[in-house]
Amino acid sequence: MFDSAYLPGEQIQYRVHYGFITAGEAFMRLTDKYYFVNKKVCYRAEIIGNSTGPFSSIVKIRNVYGAYFDTSEYKPQKAFRSISENKYRKKEETYFDYENNKASIRSENGTPEEISIYPNVLDMVSGYYFLRLQNYERLAKKDTIRLKGIFENKTYDFKILFLGKENVKTKFGKIASFVISPIMPENSLFRGNHPIKMWISDDGNRIPIKVEAELMLGSVELDVTAYENLKFPLQFKE
Repeated sequence: MFDSAYLPGEQIQYRVHYGFITAGEAFMRLTDKYYFVNKKVCYRAEIIGNSTGPFSSIVKIRNVYGAYFDTSEYKPQKAFRSISENKYRKKEETYFDYENNKASIRSENGTPEEISIYPNVLDMVSGYYFLRLQNYERLAKKDTIRLKGIFENKTYDFKILFLGKENVKTKFGKIASFVISPIMPENSLFRGNHPIKMWISDDGNRIPIKVEAELMLGSVELDVTAYENLKFPLQFKE
């Protein structure tokens, strides 16, 4: 596994757009201190997505996904999410018990639920930060990264395909990046062989530079627009 690529206080901002039309913004951040959860020293991470501009008048979104994951094994000790999409609201917390391989899920207006989990399970947020720690230099094109994941009240086996390296153009300059793509089951939402791609910087930070999703009705992209408190300076290509 790659050495830790981040520190408390890191923040990264993205523009979400359909072609030239801006639909929203996203933030990935680590709070500026450590926390003690399940007798473990933990990071507290949040991924926030908001609709903006004219798109917000059609679909008003403010979603927050978060996790406390430990600084030694990077396993989630507690996860949470707050969903606000137009009139829909949902708040939920998941507590992880690795001694008994159980997760307790508690929602604001629902009945608590307990499910069995894998010892090395990752939620969506801790999974994102875990992917930043992979030794992509050791992978050959088409190699697969395998993860055990949890989303809502189910566990999944995730496979992520390594597609090689590319230079990505950003507002700051060109950045050498690793390209990965989750292997998706057949569905009516996405199109193409690799409908979702993520470009991760080939440097000590391993930050996502760009995300692209090919939908049946067009493509959605996330492009990095701002960053602060990275562990290392970003490296740019000439």
